[in-house]
Amino acid sequence: MKKRNFLIATALILLTAFACKVPKEFLKDLKADPNPLELKGGKITCKVEGTFPAKYFVKNMELTVTPVLKSKTTGNTIKGTPKVFQGEKFKGNNPVISFKNGGKYEQTAEFNYSPEFDQCELYFEATAQIKKKTINFEPVLVADGLITTPNLIYTNAGELGAKIIADNFQKVIEQKEDAEIKFLIQQSDIRSAEQKTLVDLTKKIQAVKKEGVNVKGLEISSYASPDGGQELNEKLAQSREDATTKSINQQLKKLKTEVSISGNFTAQDWEGFKTLMESSDIQDKTVILNVLSMYSDPEQREKEIKNLSAAYKEIADKILPQLRRSKLSLATEILGKSDEEISNLVKSDLSKLSVEELLYAATLNEDAAYKEDIYKKVVAQYPNDARGYNNLGVVLMSKNDLNEADRNFTKALDLDKNNVTANFNKGAVLVAKGDLENAETYLGRAGGVGKELNLANGAIAIAKGDYKKAVSLYGNTETNNAALAKILNKDYSGAKNILNSIKTPDAKTYYLYSIVAARTNDSKALLENVANTLKADKSYKDKFLKDSEFKAYLENVAFAALLK
Repeated sequence: MKKRNFLIATALILLTAFACKVPKEFLKDLKADPNPLELKGGKITCKVEGTFPAKYFVKNMELTVTPVLKSKTTGNTIKGTPKVFQGEKFKGNNPVISFKNGGKYEQTAEFNYSPEFDQCELYFEATAQIKKKTINFEPVLVADGLITTPNLIYTNAGELGAKIIADNFQKVIEQKEDAEIKFLIQQSDIRSAEQKTLVDLTKKIQAVKKEGVNVKGLEISSYASPDGGQELNEKLAQSREDATTKSINQQLKKLKTEVSISGNFTAQDWEGFKTLMESSDIQDKTVILNVLSMYSDPEQREKEIKNLSAAYKEIADKILPQLRRSKLSLATEILGKSDEEISNLVKSDLSKLSVEELLYAATLNEDAAYKEDIYKKVVAQYPNDARGYNNLGVVLMSKNDLNEADRNFTKALDLDKNNVTANFNKGAVLVAKGDLENAETYLGRAGGVGKELNLANGAIAIAKGDYKKAVSLYGNTETNNAALAKILNKDYSGAKNILNSIKTPDAKTYYLYSIVAARTNDSKALLENVANTLKADKSYKDKFLKDSEFKAYLENVAFAALLK
């Protein structure tokens, strides 16, 4: 009996000792999704799963698992939010893992992105606690590398859609000068008081022609008031046109100058009558205007209006005399400076160029350095014109000189705070600098700027991780960033279609195509586009070597040869 009790006691001691035996290591067979890690919406998120095997989790054990992101370049680390598990006899409120059966392990690690961690590894550090005993397990590597492809929106900042404010320069400026002479009722003779108007107009024609202004022509439109019959008024209006034309020609002959004259007449000027009536203070004008809308027949209109005897007297005194007239419209053209003249003055004498001419000068050459020089001249010559600063900022942004571009957009807004283009450009440059919150404020003030607004908002959608929205915003746009949106949305066929349609592909175009090829295991296309990328910009070599998009190809002999 004593022997039997001794064996039972020994078994209990051994069982207790076994049950309290701490695991030697944390779980190794962990599956991380994604691996490599991926940047999305400014966050690095990874879900890790595994299995606690049977008889692994001691009943009175507490296990704390902490995600740790480590930079390969600096060695610095960021610790994520720990997760705690506990055994069946541990007093706490954490997930309980069975000693006998084991259980499922899952944990999500999330970190705020920093460029310092573009090259990184994700480790899980685990610490076991049994009563007063603490055991620190060896950290376990769960993911290696980080996909930072969304950051390609910031490459070539000009793609975000910065926009020039156009000049108002006109090579040909059309002008019109109007004059008017009045006639007495049922007369077409030009009175001496009215004759002075014709004399002044012909002298104006002579003067502008001497100044080299091109006189396109003179249009004469003569009218009769709508009182009286149609036949009478038609003859009267035509007679007034003839008299006006004859008098003008006589004056031109005296001045020995010529002009092309065209004429027309209106027998009953109901439109003029309506316009004058609407702006009058005649008491019954609403009733009269209703008559005009109710009746289209001229005789019926006249009859109905005359029935309003008191009102008709006012009409006869205030309205009808103004309709017995001839209108004269002189059309001229002023020829602006030629492109050659403007180009020469840019070099020799800026003071002889208006701000419109100087802004126009920037359009005469597509070279970015030339444009930058012109806009600097605009800023110097016309420091209170927002367009010079705005347009200089656009050129600087195309060079990825973001701080100077930002400074110039800010100056433009200091001068014209409500300018939608300057607000848009300020927002776009802030997107390029990664300041999305302030960027959205300025973009919100840029309504009506045009399709470019979608380019900037598309970039913001990418930065926020909303790839579906980005694809929608870019629509049919054939740009690198539109292709990037397709890639991030895993529409590789759509991305290739855009990249193949870009008229002037650059290094970024080929680099994006390389990513598509790598993701679709198209080795031939990958090697071709890597070569094209490096041909366009050798600085991409280091990017290929460090980008986790191409991690699987680093051991590929042909791929490695291109990057030597």
